[in-house]
Amino acid sequence: MSRLIFYTNPMSRGQIARWALEEAGAEYEQRIVEYGPQMKGPEYLAINPMGKVPAIVHDGKVVTECAAICAYLADAFPEAGLGPTAQERADYYRWMFFGAGPLEQAVTNRSMGWDAAPDKQGMVGYGSFDLVVDTLAGWLEAHDYICGDRFTAADVYVGAQVDWGLMFGTLPDRPAFAAYAERLRARPAYIRSKAVDTGLIEAAKARAAEGAPA
Repeated sequence: MSRLIFYTNPMSRGQIARWALEEAGAEYEQRIVEYGPQMKGPEYLAINPMGKVPAIVHDGKVVTECAAICAYLADAFPEAGLGPTAQERADYYRWMFFGAGPLEQAVTNRSMGWDAAPDKQGMVGYGSFDLVVDTLAGWLEAHDYICGDRFTAADVYVGAQVDWGLMFGTLPDRPAFAAYAERLRARPAYIRSKAVDTGLIEAAKARAAEGAPA
């Protein structure tokens, strides 16, 4: 029987990977990795030298980076139907990598208070924050999901960014984004994964209030 270990922290992008695991129907062992010495210590660095979560170890093989984890789980658990059909493959990879590249970079840079000058936009790869937002919103205005009318692993990765972007104000509240997020939030796997991470966060806060170690 295959073994899957999930390294995460509930206050991290590990929430994306957990959602993907729940959508895949994968059985996994959870390992909570605390920020600070544990995450930067030799034991975890042997798993991910970047010293960050999430990571999964499946049958001895390590996968890091949320987009890669989503795509890997779709392949590793094909019975869940998260991977693309032949007709969906182009959209699936196009937007998965759009999320991991232009969208991630544009949102991060804007959140840090930095935008490329107009004459330097060609150097950053995504042009401008507004161009990225308009491009994604335009696609979602015409499609219920990334690959059309069916949910795939690409919706876990791109959808998580839209979901978080709306909750934390890092993306504008476009009607297409709001409608997309509403569809995703109704999914049983989304609800299950959020319940687990919310519970872990609340438990950590309770321990902190009592003065106990996190």
